Amino acid sequence: MRKLRQEMRLRRFSPWTVKSYLYYINNFLIWSNKQPKYIKAADIRNYLDKLARAHKSASTLNSAYSSLQFYFGKIMHRRFFIHIPRAKKPQKLPQVLTQTEIKRLLGTIINVKHKLLLALMYSSGLRISEVVKLKVKDLDFANQILYVRQGKGNKDRQTILSAILLDVLQKYTNHHATNDYVFTSNRGSYLSQRAVQKVFSKALKQAKIKKDATCHSLRHSFATHLLENGTNIRYIQELLGHKRLETTQIYTKVASNKLKDISSPLDKFSKS
Repeated sequence: MRKLRQEMRLRRFSPWTVKSYLYYINNFLIWSNKQPKYIKAADIRNYLDKLARAHKSASTLNSAYSSLQFYFGKIMHRRFFIHIPRAKKPQKLPQVLTQTEIKRLLGTIINVKHKLLLALMYSSGLRISEVVKLKVKDLDFANQILYVRQGKGNKDRQTILSAILLDVLQKYTNHHATNDYVFTSNRGSYLSQRAVQKVFSKALKQAKIKKDATCHSLRHSFATHLLENGTNIRYIQELLGHKRLETTQIYTKVASNKLKDISSPLDKFSKS
């Protein structure tokens, strides 16, 4: 396990990934009740099957798979996974809010910090983990650029800063030091992700929006609305920080502009 921790440090795994890998590896070893050197491929398969029978999601199954594959493949040098399949993830469309719904959502919020928080997530396409760690020095007002430092996958990127938010954001951060977080808790640290989720859920309820939306829907909406407005998908890929274009292309399936000009064959009946 010491070698495992060292290997993850050397590979610069994110704290979340380290925590996830350690959880599943320890959980598996406790469940198997065996020393690692006595583990066989059947044990791995049976453990994953146990998770599947417990109705765990495909994401959970694949997280466990990746953890065990890394441990037994890279650390123990065992070849268990050649004939063990990964779980097939269901293809779900992203939940997107319309621009009218975004306006209604933000319009319900009185608290300046909360309104600015959600507006920034939507207008710059930020993940919840990115907006809570945003610092004043990451805002380039002159060039209308927002810098995301060490986002998902430990990657830096640039995204756009809304012209509408410039004045209010400058006033809001006027008395902050450059290294301060933009949005702080009552304790002076950055906000928890749970706190942001509560702000969003409350605003969604007050706006009477019935969609099963989450904070991440603001990021989905950012990408979809850019696509609908004619922004090149390659630019959207860069703004979102997607490694693969295929990840960004999911938004072509929910963009409304490709459907609104197509008539149903039933519509032709009224003309005949």
